[in-house]
Amino acid sequence: MTTAIPDATYLPDFLAARATERPGATCWVFGDRTWTWSQADESVRRAGGALQAEGVARGDRVAVLDRNHPAVLQVLLGGCLVGAATTVVNWRLAGDELDYVINDCRAKVLFVGHRLVEQLASVRDRLEHVEKIVVVGGDADELEAWLAAAAPIDRQDDVTPDDVCVVMYSSGTTGRPKGVQLTQAAMVEHSLNGGGSTAYADGDMMLVAMPMFHVGGTSYALLGPVNGVPGYIISEVDATLMAGGILAGCTHAFLVPAVVAALVAAGPDAMALFGRLKAVGYGAAPMPLPVLRAAMAAWPDTSFQQVYGMTEFGGVITILEDDAHRDADHPERLVSAGRPVAHAEMRIVDPATLRDVPAGASGEIWFRTPQATIGYIGRPDDTAALITDDGWVRTGDLGRVDDGGFLFIEDRLKDMIITGGENVYSPEVERVLAEHPAVAEIAIIGVPDDRWGETVKAVVAFRPGQSATPDELIAFARERLAGYKAPSSIDVVDALPRNPSGKILKRDLRKPYWGDGSRQV
Repeated sequence: MTTAIPDATYLPDFLAARATERPGATCWVFGDRTWTWSQADESVRRAGGALQAEGVARGDRVAVLDRNHPAVLQVLLGGCLVGAATTVVNWRLAGDELDYVINDCRAKVLFVGHRLVEQLASVRDRLEHVEKIVVVGGDADELEAWLAAAAPIDRQDDVTPDDVCVVMYSSGTTGRPKGVQLTQAAMVEHSLNGGGSTAYADGDMMLVAMPMFHVGGTSYALLGPVNGVPGYIISEVDATLMAGGILAGCTHAFLVPAVVAALVAAGPDAMALFGRLKAVGYGAAPMPLPVLRAAMAAWPDTSFQQVYGMTEFGGVITILEDDAHRDADHPERLVSAGRPVAHAEMRIVDPATLRDVPAGASGEIWFRTPQATIGYIGRPDDTAALITDDGWVRTGDLGRVDDGGFLFIEDRLKDMIITGGENVYSPEVERVLAEHPAVAEIAIIGVPDDRWGETVKAVVAFRPGQSATPDELIAFARERLAGYKAPSSIDVVDALPRNPSGKILKRDLRKPYWGDGSRQV
């Protein structure tokens, strides 16, 4: 049985401890290559030495632009040794978005995947601070020689736990993305808390599939060294690569609900293969109840764990554990987000008065936790709007807490629909319509209405070979909801737009109805 290392102070401490404890055991698998714990630790220490040789010092930033690759972890952890922060850049960004992020974080060294060199070339002359580019992988690989030429180093004396080590850019669904700064202390705290009660045994292996430019990828990968569990890293979410991981012996995975839904839709063979997993974590977007129920029925021996969180917390801040998924006395908690992780305090606050609401009432969800960001790069006003003077982080999500301390997410604060003075929380309507047998995906938005201010619109994608009329769907909702909550109109699309972390881009769905986008409520 593997155990976590609770006394780490710096993020690389976990890997170093495993290299001492089990030097010859597997740490990472990527493609046809394997790193032992000792080899992984040495590569991190060489990365630290190589960064130092490039002039990277405490307070500096470097960036990685690549699909999932062990280089992300090597550079990130190596940067920790010199007190530098690593930005993992979303490789799906368009040109002007790409140079914005790299310039905003002021990266001095940029690591670029070999498949993205051409994409980078289109913005190279607009990069203001990059002094060195290192190509990762392929025939033009420069990373291995760059590491081999460097002397391994240990953590430098001026590094502190409060140094920023990770910069992750928010999804940017409104305006330019913001660089979320996470310290080593915050990431150590998250690494200890983010797995919740998940148990690991000798021989277990984690499937690292989610994109590492998202905390659901990087933070999940960092749980491996904490628990002494090897990571099977695949470059992207791809059915063949994921199946290869299962066949290679992966026992634990974190998946977004859209991936679980795709597996359910793929049929019994796919479900049987993924039923080999001992544990499945899911999050980053709401899980439709029919999909969750189908997965739980198909995988009766698999432990399920739902997580809710934000980049600003390094990832996970509440967890719905497996026992709560199967609590016959409280079936309603299957749609909750669970309870806060260790050392996290939670409040439900009236967004108008900033006072705590009565027990069971809805309000904005606030947390105070050692995992929290210190703020956004170069955005003091946005940081002040996010973090109160006494350390509470405003999530911008609306929710309530039941008498057992379970959190129920009801909506984004900005996404709440007010129709005729009544508040409508879209997840409630989405959960109902998701039960319709023809519906594969559903999103509820508010659209302008001269009489009511806003009315409720459903945007749906149907299952293959199935459909329903708008009147049928509206009637289905009205049978199960108060009349004002039911949609008054339906749009049908092939698939809902999502960002790379799997969240539905409701702002994109609203655009046709709200004109220039200056007002969306």
